[in-house]
Amino acid sequence: MTPLPSPQQLRYLVALAETRHFGRAAQLCAVTQSTLSAGILALERQLDAAILDRSAGKRVVFTALGIAMLERARAALSALEAVNEAALAARAPMSGPLRLGVIPTIGPFLLPRLMPALRAAFPKLQLLLREDLTEPLVARLAANRLDLLLLALPCACAGAETLPVARDEFVVAMAPDHDLAALDAIPADALAAERLLLLEDGHCLRDQALSACGLVSGGGPDAEGFAATSLHTLAQMVASGLGITLLPRIAVASGLADDAGLVVRPLAGAGAWRTLGLAWRPNAPRAADYRALGAELAEVCRGIVGPMRPVSAAPR
Repeated sequence: MTPLPSPQQLRYLVALAETRHFGRAAQLCAVTQSTLSAGILALERQLDAAILDRSAGKRVVFTALGIAMLERARAALSALEAVNEAALAARAPMSGPLRLGVIPTIGPFLLPRLMPALRAAFPKLQLLLREDLTEPLVARLAANRLDLLLLALPCACAGAETLPVARDEFVVAMAPDHDLAALDAIPADALAAERLLLLEDGHCLRDQALSACGLVSGGGPDAEGFAATSLHTLAQMVASGLGITLLPRIAVASGLADDAGLVVRPLAGAGAWRTLGLAWRPNAPRAADYRALGAELAEVCRGIVGPMRPVSAAPR
């Protein structure tokens, strides 16, 4: 019988591809660097083929075979982990560890209310949280390093299953002495004449806010070069009189605008919004758990941004 690679050898291979560094890959796998190196060398001897290009010096460079093996290694590890997930889901639903990724324009405002509700509803569930931007979170989901994502839809989620749970409306935030503060609602076309401050590139909220309001980029006079890395920073920039911004209702409900001394006004007409939702890998064994968590999430969101309305993944 042909000897097969061990799961540990495949983990070494995937970790090395993700880190491109033997020491960091060893740390990720909780082994010594010599153990990881020996494991990959043993795999090469077992296959009688080179996985790494040894002529590249200290750089980690995969051969063509090594690159091809990586995708198979990831798929094999996902299949093995799915066996355990299926057993856990059948034996004890809504229990054990669940690796949840969340984007920074949702996490600080929703998690303080969501976590106590989940602990009460599912006391045996152990949530392991990671906050990051959408793109790296989706990559971690695809690599089976996260189980579930809480993010804004639509997203480039690489074929993941998604579950919309709430509609999070955008409101206009400004300093109290701004001319637009005298209006009860702000027409979307009025934003084009203002210095509209937004999050920096890489935050999906930036593109979603612009798209929802029919804008191409942050507009207005002297807007170039003004961007923030977080909604808290953005609120402080607006409070300093640098411009106005669009905030999601979930952030306003947490006191973000009040803390910064801002006033908020709705957008006129139909308004604009983003959709909050969950995403997970297709055919996940714990999909029923994820949907149960989504129902609890929808209930928490109802208490923050109002009842769920019929919603698609795309704002209008």
